[in-house]
Amino acid sequence: MDFNLKKRARHDIKVEVVSLETKYPHNVMLYHFPPTEDVHIDEFEDLALERLRLLRVFDRATTKGLRLLSDDWKEYVNSEMTRDGLRGYLRMCTNGNNKQESDLQMRRRDYLSHFILRLAYCRSEDLLRWFVAREMEFFKYKFAALTTSEIKQFLEENSFHILPLSEEQKDEVKDGLYESTVGQSVAKIELLEFYKVPFTQVLDLVRTRRCYLKAGFAYVNTHDLVSIVGARQMDEIERGMQAAKSFINDVEADERISRMLKSLHNSYTGKDYTVCKDASVPIESLDQLSKTSMPLCMRMCHDHIRSQHHIKHGGRMQYGLFLKGIGVSLEDSLRFWREEFTKKMDVDKFARSYEYNINHNYGKKGSMVNYTPYSCLKIIKEMAAPGDCHGCPYKTLDPPAVKAKLSSYGLSPSAIEEVLFFVSRGHYQFACGKYFMLTHNSTVEPTINHPNHYFEESQILMGNRQKSNRTPGPVQQHNKLRASIRGAANRSMLTGDDDDELWKIAESQEKAYMSQKGIAEAFDDDLDLTEIID
Repeated sequence: MDFNLKKRARHDIKVEVVSLETKYPHNVMLYHFPPTEDVHIDEFEDLALERLRLLRVFDRATTKGLRLLSDDWKEYVNSEMTRDGLRGYLRMCTNGNNKQESDLQMRRRDYLSHFILRLAYCRSEDLLRWFVAREMEFFKYKFAALTTSEIKQFLEENSFHILPLSEEQKDEVKDGLYESTVGQSVAKIELLEFYKVPFTQVLDLVRTRRCYLKAGFAYVNTHDLVSIVGARQMDEIERGMQAAKSFINDVEADERISRMLKSLHNSYTGKDYTVCKDASVPIESLDQLSKTSMPLCMRMCHDHIRSQHHIKHGGRMQYGLFLKGIGVSLEDSLRFWREEFTKKMDVDKFARSYEYNINHNYGKKGSMVNYTPYSCLKIIKEMAAPGDCHGCPYKTLDPPAVKAKLSSYGLSPSAIEEVLFFVSRGHYQFACGKYFMLTHNSTVEPTINHPNHYFEESQILMGNRQKSNRTPGPVQQHNKLRASIRGAANRSMLTGDDDDELWKIAESQEKAYMSQKGIAEAFDDDLDLTEIID
């Protein structure tokens, strides 16, 4: 018997490595095939938040009423992309198809992030419409950067089956081309390439009379081909969104992904104002600063506490965290709140009911979390009840009340109408930006997405602070944003009702106080759960 082992033929499995240039050959891709590569959860979140910042740039440009692809629109979008640390996306929109490693990596980020956001925005019709509109604006901007040869290559590789007119064909319809091509000289039109397509494919050009029609066909120049390509892209995205909707429940089986996707649209993606390292603000200057450098929401909170010597929990959280973000120290913050509240209560009651919460916000008590000041998105979402002073006044107050408040702050009737123009259309952050311009006699309207950003821009304009030239790197920004979405180290999305620890603290304080003083005396002192928390 032969016990010698027989050698088996070895079949080496070769793993095909596909280069980035092969997978992502162009800046402009139709997002047809979903990506199949493995992505770490941290990168998944990074890509989603980066894409959201990008789409919000286009959203702001649209809200400002700038015409898509106009010079003003491009100037605004370019500056906002630079400010938000999106230079990689900006290169995709302005530099054509470069093949450097950094540009290939950017194409990958572009492709993956698009499909990630499909999962976040397929869950409702409103979210879907917003997402598709912003994606199409980004797509058209990228397409506008392509050269004539790149456009030809794009059409061929994506099977559009349209070819430019030959010189003979162009001569046959040249008179019509001259008359229908607006803004171009005859010499320039001679150099342009035109494509003959069924007019039903470019109804937007037909509607605006930007193409020559003859016998059921439209003659479209290279610059307007985006109408044809864009229609295909929109169809791809809309069908992809329906597909994403069909399996979203399976995706959300992972709690980490589910939490991120559900909270993504309302997450804050701007600068972190948790700790102010630039300056220290003494509380003695708050009265003056409220008039010169605070947005309306914070100025009203300050006026309320100065006049009423008390403010409910929502206002304390909103205004207290704002003060921390502008540079008010913990010691000064305790002194500020104590001096005001003790005009209506004794020092012991303040110490029992309110002092802990102030320390808590500065990360000195409880879970030791250094809480983040509220962003505009969060403040706008706040539901203010009668007697509250927090929330966004442009939203919570009716127009006559806004008008009266702005008038009391010294704005002229014409200036008030400029602000109310945005208020009536629900553009509360642009109303705040207009208020900034009018109160600072500024010719530039800032993009306001955070009350602390408003204060910072005001102080810079007044010469009290220096503008920082350092932009947080992608890793720093994404770590902060990831933490806010996970609800971990940075509670930037915290609401008063969500903070279970504060509720437990309030309840324990309530029980302890009642056991010492008795229920009747507690009510005489007006100390109950609503007083502590509201």
